[in-house]
Amino acid sequence: MMVFSNPVGRGSLWFDNLTTSDGTPVAYDPQARAFLPMPPFCANREVIGCNWIAPEQGAFCRSCAMTALAPDPSIENAVPNWAQTEAAKRWVLDNLGRWHWFRPEDPGTRPVFHMLAEGLMPVQMGHANGVVTISVAEADPVVSTSRRKALDEPYRTMIGHMRHEISHMLWWRLSLREDFMTEFRAMFGDERMNYQGALQYHYENGPPPEWRQYYMTSYASAHPHEDWAETAAHLLHLTDITDSAVASELGSPEIPYQKWDPYTETDSFKLIHVAADLAMRVNHVNRAMGLSDLYPFILSDMALHKLAFVHKWLRRGAQGL
Repeated sequence: MMVFSNPVGRGSLWFDNLTTSDGTPVAYDPQARAFLPMPPFCANREVIGCNWIAPEQGAFCRSCAMTALAPDPSIENAVPNWAQTEAAKRWVLDNLGRWHWFRPEDPGTRPVFHMLAEGLMPVQMGHANGVVTISVAEADPVVSTSRRKALDEPYRTMIGHMRHEISHMLWWRLSLREDFMTEFRAMFGDERMNYQGALQYHYENGPPPEWRQYYMTSYASAHPHEDWAETAAHLLHLTDITDSAVASELGSPEIPYQKWDPYTETDSFKLIHVAADLAMRVNHVNRAMGLSDLYPFILSDMALHKLAFVHKWLRRGAQGL
């Protein structure tokens, strides 16, 4: 994520800021990728702290307008959890916008979001025909941590959920292209195999013993759809880690040059190599404070090629290239 200029004074602004350091209200313009010190602000600004501009007074911003279902506010913590979930969505949508996804220049379908709170029953997250369903309860760190431990996952965050589920939607759009599907099946396998049966087998038997040689995560081994979504989410993780490091002026001998833009890099393997190197360096810094690794994953040779495949298609797919 970029670091932004203050439109009314000195200093920088960060992506989630609602005001400058002196209290001046500001809002983010995703088209200009800049903060503005004037309305119209998103109609959700006072409800969930959305800090994006709207097309007109009283309207929703580009991100909030994609949410067709909001959580039941009578459920405990639904609104604060929803606020954090929408913040994660804005972050991921802005990342994808760097490759033109879901911006005005993208002629394709936008995702529709169902943001649901969990009452007596848990919410199953997923994607179907352009609709992304998200459990806002996962924004609660206690819920997220308990489920991460129960599923033996090294990483589980709301930004991770957003990247994974939106990646399913991106596959759905790309699947309209015959050239994509031919290359996809050669790399990931045939997605027409029984999905529910594959997931049931995975949950009952676990991943194959050698999964680390071929997949980003154990869950990716369940089915080609999940392999794509996990790999695409990791490509987004790695690209954003790199972009955030460059924007923060963190140094590394692997960064090609000052102000290098990872989102315009056409060499997939160079991007992944730089990202992995930066992630290892930050992992080392985190350990100095007794924190978990920022990126607790190992990239096998097969995973590298899958990441490069995803990069190729996400970098140019929104424009039909």
